Amino acid sequence: MPKVRGLRKRLDPARREAVRLLERIENDQAYVNRLMSAGLTDELEPEAGRRATEYVAGVTRWRRWLDFLLAQNYRGRYDSMEPRLRQILRLGLYELLFTDTPPYAALNEAVELARRLVRPQAGAVVNAVLRSLLRQRDFLPQPQTGDPVEDLAIRYSHPTWIVQRWLARYGPADTEALLRYNNERPWFGVRVRTDRISRHVVLHRLADRGLEAEPSPVLDDFIRVQRLGPLLEDRLIEKGLLAVQDESAGLAVRLLDPHPDETIVDACAAPGGKTTYIATRMRDHGRVLAFDVHPKRTELIRRAALQQGLTSIVAEALDLRQVSERYPELQADRVLLDVPCSGLGVLAKRADLRWHRRPEELDELVRLQDELLEAAARLMRPGGILVYSTCTIEPEENEARVRAFLARHPEFTVERADAWVPAEMVTDEGFFATWPPRDRMDGAFAARLRRTA
Repeated sequence: MPKVRGLRKRLDPARREAVRLLERIENDQAYVNRLMSAGLTDELEPEAGRRATEYVAGVTRWRRWLDFLLAQNYRGRYDSMEPRLRQILRLGLYELLFTDTPPYAALNEAVELARRLVRPQAGAVVNAVLRSLLRQRDFLPQPQTGDPVEDLAIRYSHPTWIVQRWLARYGPADTEALLRYNNERPWFGVRVRTDRISRHVVLHRLADRGLEAEPSPVLDDFIRVQRLGPLLEDRLIEKGLLAVQDESAGLAVRLLDPHPDETIVDACAAPGGKTTYIATRMRDHGRVLAFDVHPKRTELIRRAALQQGLTSIVAEALDLRQVSERYPELQADRVLLDVPCSGLGVLAKRADLRWHRRPEELDELVRLQDELLEAAARLMRPGGILVYSTCTIEPEENEARVRAFLARHPEFTVERADAWVPAEMVTDEGFFATWPPRDRMDGAFAARLRRTA
């Protein structure tokens, strides 16, 4: 009788896609959120798409720690390993250490990925390295470089330069708390269009579907959810009833305190989360002029406005530094300037940022932030409000920029944030500043400035 060949096992689509995306992130310096928003996992079933997203975020978050452990157990030069094989090892080790996947399943899947995506002999390498680490799982080796900063950065999988900055500013205990927070699976803020649906109804609907959600303790129109995927499948976002938005961003809009019938400029506005919240707070009466330098991202503002049925928003692709020339008569009641920044306050949700950022970029960002502040000031009417905001916790981009601006512009004064945000988030100087481990939201900063003349 002829020999019957066994059916070849189909590769798990979630793991296969995760390896491909991880290669894009490392080789092309691609950003996780852009890859996901580009729909690169759309061909997967929803469950597989969610797993691929979790794998990519988790491996990216823990990459340095995973590499340290793998290098300790690889016979050879780990930094010379084939890139795809390294991604498969990272994924397999991440599953062993941080997920509920049974160890035998994680091992078998990683071995099969290596055999099929690299070469047949690579499966033996993966099997040997991961089995060695599995035996050590309860007493993993710890970094001992002789430099405590380096050791902490490896153990919590952050660049050394960031850890060094934070240790100097916050001290060991608070720095470690921040590092731990950045490596937790984040909760996501979701804004509820309470003019259309009550927060109570949304929470009950999510509970009926078995989704973890809780009301925001600081904003009466926000909730917190642990997973976004099922929420997207529920179509509440598509219907304009919900919008994904961190509570810190919502608090920056509350600090702006928009009123109906005002003219408000949202500078650097894409993708439009704050823009639509401003219009909602104005009950869609007045004008919200949203500017962003990127035409494709400006289109996202228009789509968000259309999705949420908001007609007061006018979005234009225009550099803020050119707005006063294009519209010399424009005098805004309020301006929200959410500047491009290092993003070092959002590393819990954007783990890839920690690997993309470089310390020398701060000087360039600071110059841009100063230029944008000057441009925003030219759009203000006397008596108007300018809110300068960031999603970073770095003082060079936050307090230092406001102090430098006030030194150049004595016609502006600080209005303390106490009346608009929780007291624990107000600094001694009256600025709004969140601390992620305490507030369980992104690290953010905002200053409310009034033009007095």
